Amino acid sequence: MKLSQIWLATVFLLLFLTPQVWASKAFASAALEAALREALDKVAATTTGEDDIAELALLHRFYTERDWQALWVGEDRALPSAFRLGEVLKNADEEGLDPTDYHSPAIQALLASAKVDLLAPLEIRLTQSLVRYGADLNGGRLVPRQVDPELFVYPRDLDRYALLQAVAGGGDVSEILAGLAPQDDSYRALKSVLARYRLLAAMGGWNKIGDGSTLDPGVRDDRVIALRTRLRTTGELRIADEGIPDDPRLYDATLQRAVERFQANHGLGVDGRVGKNTLAHLNTSVEARVQQILANLERERWVAGKPVGRHLAVNLADFTLRLYDEGREAFTSKVVIGTPYNRTPVFRRDMTYLEINPFWNVPPSIAGKELLPKIRKNPAYLEENGYELFSSWSDSATLVDPHTVDWGAVTAGRFPYKIRQKPGIDNALGRIKFMLPNEFNIYLHDTPAKALFSRAERSFSHGCVRVDKPIDLAVAVLQDEATWNRELVVAAIEKGERRVVSLAKPLPVQIDYQTAWVNDAGVLQFRGDVYGRDALLISALLGPRSTAESLPTD
Repeated sequence: MKLSQIWLATVFLLLFLTPQVWASKAFASAALEAALREALDKVAATTTGEDDIAELALLHRFYTERDWQALWVGEDRALPSAFRLGEVLKNADEEGLDPTDYHSPAIQALLASAKVDLLAPLEIRLTQSLVRYGADLNGGRLVPRQVDPELFVYPRDLDRYALLQAVAGGGDVSEILAGLAPQDDSYRALKSVLARYRLLAAMGGWNKIGDGSTLDPGVRDDRVIALRTRLRTTGELRIADEGIPDDPRLYDATLQRAVERFQANHGLGVDGRVGKNTLAHLNTSVEARVQQILANLERERWVAGKPVGRHLAVNLADFTLRLYDEGREAFTSKVVIGTPYNRTPVFRRDMTYLEINPFWNVPPSIAGKELLPKIRKNPAYLEENGYELFSSWSDSATLVDPHTVDWGAVTAGRFPYKIRQKPGIDNALGRIKFMLPNEFNIYLHDTPAKALFSRAERSFSHGCVRVDKPIDLAVAVLQDEATWNRELVVAAIEKGERRVVSLAKPLPVQIDYQTAWVNDAGVLQFRGDVYGRDALLISALLGPRSTAESLPTD
């Protein structure tokens, strides 16, 4: 064929065939647009929850602004990006999330289908799941205050439309979503532990140890054999250390060290004795531990973006305070927290000042319920214990002689007076108070009740956090203040006068509740649920989630 003939044939194709192709494509696009609208309408018809309605409004805006062009499907097949997102959603359980929350089973069925009329439902379902999964990964599946009103935690809010635009702009959906998860080492370590414990569960978990009297080092008991097996399963007893015991029934020194490791890793009293409490932790099932890990992964998502500079972290479930400096643990102290009746809330504030030799203004509830009965028995009680009585809580209040008050007429419900304890060694706040102004009237402080720090579980306060090593903490907090050192702090205490020390730079304080984590040494830690907050969170995580499930799958 001559060149001129080839040129004429090309012109013919452009003039006569191309419009037919274009018309076919235009028809197909119009058909897909109609199918997308119909699929979205079917979801909307069964949607009632406010979050779901907002989600659907977002999808409608997104598709309207892109002239109803599909993101995940073509005219006759799903695009590679659809399969990539489907794989991410299918593996949501690796993040401690539930794949069914993101329509994963239905999406997998739709991806496997060859039916063209199911492409629009697949498209809508994928976009809906992208937004929901991204939001959950970014800030948690649950709203903290809806789970527990004592959680004053405010997770990051995801810009869902920006997520859609990023994916529509050609970004790799797997990488974009991975970037929304907490980037903390603690989150990644807990994810790894989750995989390991799920594998343990799939293999049958660990054996239980029968009830009986306390197992002490040196005893011989058939239950010691079960104890050995149990501790080998989770690694506290290493075969390399143990060798082949001469008598498996003997509770020997190697097994004792393994029990002590177990006790330390579970926040128990480390004494090497397998009593009722240690036995309960040993017999907690692997399934229960998996649920505990899931709960703490959700907490990690709630508080992603932790301070990277100097900050204080109080873990209520661990009864411990830690000061971090650029990721390094610079100081640690035992703490006493609120009782289960006077639970310390979870919140974040900045420490702005310290009080040396503080007064204690007794809260009216404590004055009425705890001090009033003692005053009635002995009107001199206040004076003998360093308390002052004021006519009211106003700034103009005057001192009142307790002996002039008819205490029989005063009730706990109507306690008009203010009681203040003077500074001193018997002051309920001890010699130092660390102030982080907040609406809960919670702060950190010293205490004269030092014996309580020897307990493994330390929930004894009215809500504030008592610190075992207050002087050391004060020195650590004030280390950047040029005018303070340990000697000056001690001298100010010994002077006996109240003194307020402002911090030049506020110190962030996190009061958290974490019952499962991996410590800096790479060792998994579990703690008891002293406030029942794990139980609330696990119940909510495992409970039903409102979803729109009206789209066809076949």
